[in-house]
Amino acid sequence: MFTMYRQDIARLGLFNDLSPAHLDLIASICEPVTLAKDRVIFEQGAAANYLFILQNGQVVIRYKPYDGPSLVVAQILTGGVFGWSAALRRDIYTSSAIAVVDSQAVRISGESLQSLCVQCPETGKIVLDRLAQVVSERLRSTHTEILGILSQGAENR
Repeated sequence: MFTMYRQDIARLGLFNDLSPAHLDLIASICEPVTLAKDRVIFEQGAAANYLFILQNGQVVIRYKPYDGPSLVVAQILTGGVFGWSAALRRDIYTSSAIAVVDSQAVRISGESLQSLCVQCPETGKIVLDRLAQVVSERLRSTHTEILGILSQGAENR
């Protein structure tokens, strides 16, 4: 597996202000990926294998309820994190991710992240704490987005 350089990892918002030692550990489990425009990065219901951090570009997160059309519930911009089902040890992704434009990202396998947490608990705690902040913010944002969609649907009836 190709590993990234410390300075590349340090530029990612999730890893700002970490020590060189922490950055080296994280860089060892990161893999750069190119995401072509309109590429489906993962499908809702697919095995949750990777956490992604967007280096540049744009990705949309879509959720398909069982009884309705697919909804855009989040837009991920540079520095954003998606695919966190893998980090939360969920079996499947709860939504789909699609690249809106040609984009670059870093991916970390859920297994590698779990191993890092076991082998280097201090680094793992920092990463998981920061990831928890991202998840919390996204859930608030998604809740607001869904309420807006539902409100628009009720107004159109």
